[in-house]
Amino acid sequence: MRLYNSLTDTLEAFHPIGPTVTVYVCGITPYDTTHLGHAFTYTVFDVLIRYLEAQGRTVRYVQNVTDIDDDILRKSREVGEDWWSLGNRWTRHFIEDMIALNVRPPDQYPRATDVIPDIIAAVQDLLAAGVAYESGGSVYYRVAANPDFGRISRLAPAEMLAVANERGNIPDDPHKEDPLDFVLWQAHKPGEPSWPSPWGPGRPGWHIECSTMARRFLGESIDIHGGGGDLLFPHHACEIAQVEPLTGRPFVRFWLHVAMVHHAGAKMSKSLGNLIMVRDLLRTWSADAVRLYLAGHHYRRSWAHDEGELALAQMAAHRLKAAVTVAGGMAEPAAARRERWQEAIRRFEAAMANDLDTPQALAALDELAVAVLDAAAQGVDVAAVQQELRGRCRLFGLRLDADEPEDRVRRGWESHCQRFL
Repeated sequence: MRLYNSLTDTLEAFHPIGPTVTVYVCGITPYDTTHLGHAFTYTVFDVLIRYLEAQGRTVRYVQNVTDIDDDILRKSREVGEDWWSLGNRWTRHFIEDMIALNVRPPDQYPRATDVIPDIIAAVQDLLAAGVAYESGGSVYYRVAANPDFGRISRLAPAEMLAVANERGNIPDDPHKEDPLDFVLWQAHKPGEPSWPSPWGPGRPGWHIECSTMARRFLGESIDIHGGGGDLLFPHHACEIAQVEPLTGRPFVRFWLHVAMVHHAGAKMSKSLGNLIMVRDLLRTWSADAVRLYLAGHHYRRSWAHDEGELALAQMAAHRLKAAVTVAGGMAEPAAARRERWQEAIRRFEAAMANDLDTPQALAALDELAVAVLDAAAQGVDVAAVQQELRGRCRLFGLRLDADEPEDRVRRGWESHCQRFL
């Protein structure tokens, strides 16, 4: 399998570091979820993980909940709801949507506030390494101490600052040595939750949360780290900067970034209010249709929401369900027919191995479904090829003729949900 690595800007053969493939995906900040952009990101990684598991690999998957940061506190003030209950409520909402979409749950689903002691220890280590400094009760990362800072972004320093400012950086913080320096530990502000630390009461910065959780649950070097493309800089660049000076080796083997979904002429985002919510779509369209609609776009290419495409995805879902349930005959399939089936399967496998090219893989599946229906109508025995088709549909989380999501999906997510009641 070849995957595009954002760090090297190339397609590379995927070889895991050890016998278990380790995957970390940045999770939601729990409010106003789950929109189509969220669904695109998490279903992309669902397909990837299902594909790796179908190859016989063991995968250890961690996804986090960013339950404490500037955004959730701002939203809490806006709606007049305690930040803890707000986060729990929206996390439960997200989990319900993931179950409805039949998304494989992560093996670990930590919230940032679960690892406050680990975060404090990481900040202390960065101070000891000389790449951080304390000022005014906060601790900052000293970007100038790391000549490789931001290399994953391939941005010039002035461009880095402009992008960082759009994504939460406060350049005029008087306690900073440099406007691009980022906060590791935020000194307590009135009305905000806080935890004790060697620098006084406060809370963690956004970036240190994810790198700490990734190391805590997956180790010092992991195979795949991903999320939405808007996280590449500054979030993922900062994660690299927080880990590699301490370990002396690469933090992540492959960085995977999922492209943005657009609607009404702009990137779908909470701030713009142009959100298409998954729950609203599921009132009209089947979960399989939504999954096929999402997988009909390559994960590295931006796209815009289109109801017409969704209608076509619903038709494709009906075809696949019909193909795996149709009753065939007793006639042995001719050699030429079997070869056409196998050719479609080979094209499916080649597409999946080529940087998870799900649009081409689905085209091969649709062709196979049409061929199965045609053969069954002619009295041909299609039982064997139906099993091949069903197994590959499973990689996309399709329910087909099942009334409910997979048992492991429901049980896994509901187990995580108990911590957000």
